Amino acid sequence: MNRILFAALALAATTASAAPELTKPEKAATCAACHGEAGVSAIGMYPNIAGQYANYLEHSLKDYKSGARKNAIMGAQAVNLSDEEIRQLARWYAAQPGPLYTPSVHGALKP
Repeated sequence: MNRILFAALALAATTASAAPELTKPEKAATCAACHGEAGVSAIGMYPNIAGQYANYLEHSLKDYKSGARKNAIMGAQAVNLSDEEIRQLARWYAAQPGPLYTPSVHGALKP
């Protein structure tokens, strides 16, 4: 009985922790012109968005779309995105490896 319970719990933990695979959204092709194929820009004036927090990307795109955040290029791009497209783009770019680094607020880890 304990073996069956243990096996069931192990399977549930493995299944719960496995994140669904994200597919690159079609709309990412437009983003690539400035932000790079996977969100790492080759042009310094365009920010890297790979590895950025998904909620930050989603919030930013919605603000560009509404006009709360001003940028002529981004506003024109975001206005054509649905909320679902924005969510998909944010999740996909957040999952991409990027050069962004968030330092720990707790200092270095001790061995």
